[in-house]
Parts: sequence; C-alpha cells; structure tokens
Amino acid sequence: MNNLTIAWLCLPFFMGLVIYLLPRWDRYFAIGTLLISLLFSLQILGLSPGFPVQLLDQFGVHLYLDSLAGYFILTNGLVMVAVVMESWQNRQNYFFLALLMFLHGGLNSCFIANDLISLYVALEVVSLVVFLLIAYPRAEKAIWLALRYLMISNTALLFYLMGAVLVYQANHSFMFSGLSQAPPEAIVTIFLGLMTKGGLFISGLWSPLTNAESAANVSALLSGIIEKAAIFPLVRFALLLPDLAWPLQLLGILAAIFGVGFALVQRDLKRLLAFSTISQLGWLLVAPEVSGFYGLAHGLAKSGLFLTTGQLPHRNFDDYGTQPLNGILWLGLVIPSLSICGLPLLAGFGAKSLALENLSGGPMILMTVAAVSTVIAYSKLLFIPHQPVFLGQTNLAITAANSTAPDPVAGVSPGYLLASVWLILGLVVANGVDLSAYTFSGILKGLGTIAVGLVIYYLIGGKIRVENPQAWEGLEHLIGMMSLILIGLFWLVSQ
Repeated sequence: MNNLTIAWLCLPFFMGLVIYLLPRWDRYFAIGTLLISLLFSLQILGLSPGFPVQLLDQFGVHLYLDSLAGYFILTNGLVMVAVVMESWQNRQNYFFLALLMFLHGGLNSCFIANDLISLYVALEVVSLVVFLLIAYPRAEKAIWLALRYLMISNTALLFYLMGAVLVYQANHSFMFSGLSQAPPEAIVTIFLGLMTKGGLFISGLWSPLTNAESAANVSALLSGIIEKAAIFPLVRFALLLPDLAWPLQLLGILAAIFGVGFALVQRDLKRLLAFSTISQLGWLLVAPEVSGFYGLAHGLAKSGLFLTTGQLPHRNFDDYGTQPLNGILWLGLVIPSLSICGLPLLAGFGAKSLALENLSGGPMILMTVAAVSTVIAYSKLLFIPHQPVFLGQTNLAITAANSTAPDPVAGVSPGYLLASVWLILGLVVANGVDLSAYTFSGILKGLGTIAVGLVIYYLIGGKIRVENPQAWEGLEHLIGMMSLILIGLFWLVSQ
C-alpha cells in the first residue's frame, strides 16, 4: 500500500510536466490521471480503520488514508474532471491543464497529510498554483485578484507556520496529535491560518470578490474543492481532539449564519454563491462526523453552479426580467441549488439530514435556521424567468406566440453541457452513499424546510433591497478581520 500511495501521489505532478511537454495529448493525459485518482479514492473509502503511511523516519512525512480523506479526494477528482470537460474544446489550454494536474496533486497531499509541515508544504503548492490560475487570463483585474489572493494566503500560512513551530517546541513532533499538548497560542495561530486560507467566517472575506471576479472554471475549483483543503485539517482536529471540537463547532455555526445572511441580500449571482460557500464550509465544522459526505455533496453542486455562471449573459438578478434565461442553463442552476437546499433524491438531502441528526439543543436550532435561510437565498435562482424547457411547454409557447421555438441549447457550450451532466449524475449517484436519512420523518423535515423557505421568500424574500457595501472586502480590512478573529480565538481557547 505504501508504494501504491506514493505512486498515486506523484502521478499528477509527473503528468503535469508531461502535458506541458506533449500538449497535443493534454486532455487525454489529464482525464486519464483523474480517473486513476478516482479509482484510488474509492479504494480509500473502503479503508476501515485508516491506514498510516510514514516516509523516511519518525521525523519525516506522515500520511493517513481513511474514508474521510477518501470523500475529499473523490470530490477533488470529480470536480477536476468536470472542469476538464468544460474546457475540452479549447485546444490552446495545455498550460491550464498542466496547472490543473499540479493543483490536483497538491490538494490530494492536503487531504492525506498527518503532520503540520507536510500540510504546510501542500498548502503552499496549492496557493502558488491557484495564484497562476486566477492570473491565467492575464487581464489587469485578474492579475490584481491573483496578487491579492497570494498576499492573504501567505499571511495566513505565516500564522500557521508560527503555530506549527510552537507545537514542535512543546512536543518535539509536528504530528496533528501534538495539538493536545500545545500551548493556546499555537492552537490559535494554526486555527487562524487555516480559517483564513479556507475562507471561513469573517477572516475569509477575500473569498466573495475572488470567486465573483475570477473565471467561472477557477471559481468552480475554488468553491468546489480548493477552500475545503484548509478546512479539512480543522475537521481532523475536531475528530481527533475532543477538547477542540466545541470551539470549532461554534466557529462553524457563526460561519454558517454569517455566510447565508450576506447571501440573502446579494443581487449578483456569483457573489451570492460565494457567500453561500462561506456558510456551507461552516456546516463541515458543525458536524465533522459527516463532513466527508457533506463536502462531496456541496462540492459537486457548487462547482456545477459556478460553471453555469460562465454561460450566463449577465449575473444581476434584476436583468432577467427583460431577458429570460435559456431553459437548459436554468436547469443547470436549479438542480444543484435544490441539492444544496436538501431536496430528496439528491446528495444534499442526505448530507444535510445527517448533519442535523448529529446536533441537538441550540446548535440544531441555529443550523435549522441556517438551512431555511439557505432555501430563501437560493429561491432567487429557482424563480429566475426562463425559456421553456420541456416539449409540452415549447408547443404551448409556439401556439401562443405563433413563432418558432427557441433552440434550448443555442449558445450553450457542448463542454459545459457534458460537465453539467457529469456533476448532476454525481449528485444523483452520491445520494445512494448513505440511505439512512430516508426515513418518513427525515423526508418530512427536508421537504418542510424547503417549503418554509419558499413561503418566506414568496412573502418577503423577493422584496428585500439592502445596500451591500464592499469596502470591508478591501485588502487593508482583510488583515484587520484576521486580527479580530485572532482575539476571538484566544478567548475561545482560553475558556
């Protein structure tokens, strides 16, 4: 197993170089590498208990393969395949695909790292590749966004590295388990670094602008899997060290409510999705026992939504009143949105139901409020005016207007259609991972949450108009937000 793990871990980096040297076969190399990774992730999902891997000696690299890592690696592979499919027709993107392979390898390393330094190296690799991906269009705005991301990321990882050194000073080891004997300042700085890098709560306010202004495929990667790479270790800490579970759960609740609260007032589609990601990342920490499944369901849905935004004529909800949306693109928004809202027969239902089942008391009430608020926010997508989708609707439209029917796939990229179908099928198939949520009461709660959210949106949600200033997303304020979180973490850990 050791040799197989090392070969799998090195494969994406090797294939990234091959793609750059042999660009003629770039797409096939990329797809082949990702399919191998998907097969390996399925093998990891079957590991119970987990399988430790140690390289060099006791001071070397420590890895850990288990079902939790398997879910995130599976999500990584599925999202990457969709992005490759979406860009399939672009024959000049071999550099993009090479970067995608390096990113895939870096993310896989994050998900199996079991010591603080290995995780640090993997996160640095991811940061550098994401910087290049954001700047890939080489427009002035894209380069500024990339530099902004890199500055925030490096600042966050500097805090993280300070904490890692303090852990080693206390334990003479960089293993995750060393946090149990680490001083409070080590825990606080590590938490701050990972929260900021992952875009969690107010320390992650770099995320809305970055996701909104980056290319659609890069936003799909960021929201679908990249931001989860820094949240994943926090989930590990919560499961490994019970004393750290309740502070992380509190941070998850705050993030879930904060993110969806701002999503409710957005009039820009991509910013709504970006704030929703902050909220959904909070769910991973609130219920770490099911975070693997929840991360898979959210990653498939959110990457599909962001890929769809790349096909839209505009992003402002107010513009669709005069120009109805293409029916196929509307489905590309609705189906993933319903999964995030928790509709039965899609993966999001089981993930959200299982997460709520692991809660009780105040946390359950607050997260139920967050779930209803999520439905209200995504109702904006569900009720976008759109062209007819089904044949019966099309015939009625022809009769009424005495004109030819609109072509449902006109102006829609074939690569996008393939990627969207891939992700939607993933949501349907992943729904069968855990069917324990399909009880009468579970289905009733899921449908009831959606019904309550739709009613509230119908009564007041669509009429809310709140100014949403973006000044606090400025670079100088982002550093200030990190300082506030640092103070709050010291208070939490000292309790």
